[in-house]
Amino acid sequence: MTAQSSPAAPSSSAHQARDARPVALITGASRGIGAAIAEELGQDHHILVGGTNPATVDAVVQTLPSAEPFLVDLSDLDAIAPAFAALGLSGLDVLVHSAGLAWMNPVAETSPSQFQEMFTVNVFAVAELTRAALPLLRGSSGQVLSINSGAGFTAGAGSSMYSGTKFALRAMTDALREEERGAVKVTSIHPGRVDTDMQVALQESMGNQNYDGGIYISPRAIAEAARTVVDMEDASMVESISIRPVQK
Repeated sequence: MTAQSSPAAPSSSAHQARDARPVALITGASRGIGAAIAEELGQDHHILVGGTNPATVDAVVQTLPSAEPFLVDLSDLDAIAPAFAALGLSGLDVLVHSAGLAWMNPVAETSPSQFQEMFTVNVFAVAELTRAALPLLRGSSGQVLSINSGAGFTAGAGSSMYSGTKFALRAMTDALREEERGAVKVTSIHPGRVDTDMQVALQESMGNQNYDGGIYISPRAIAEAARTVVDMEDASMVESISIRPVQK
């Protein structure tokens, strides 16, 4: 990942678009689940497209009716709050944590630095961005959606790092929900295996050379679940969703 040390100031046209639409910030929005959620919410929200690569982020921005980039390296915790402040937001309605790292490795073969790397992006960065965004979310009675995983409920061989981060993310999301109850809605979405580039890499790492994305959940299905969460009436909140493939 490449840190973005000097985020560009938002343009006047971006401010005008924000005034006309609710605002949603989505991390990991340049591909996979994040991109699908950006496309779905982009129908009626101004989307802040989170990512690290300016070219891939801009490619998503260009497909949306109202959007701008949010470029930051989530592994650089000190860069997150300044990058968020540089957006110059007057309000924020939805924060979706979709960025994350995933790979499999036995405990006996995993170094402290590998644990640190995954926990930094999957947990610590989520906490830091949430902390930065909470004042605006409280002001709009907004929502936080954490894209977790089935690995947030159970761990198998080789998943100590990934499941460990997702267990921690679930705990943090549950705690945040109670801390902000009545001020900010907080939802944890737990997909099973989703047909993404990340899934392809995971399956290859486990020796599966006959990848069939058709048996996995589509990113679009997760985006539709996110839409259901965002569109709930003011008096109701979806606390947690588990979405599983039909086939094992």
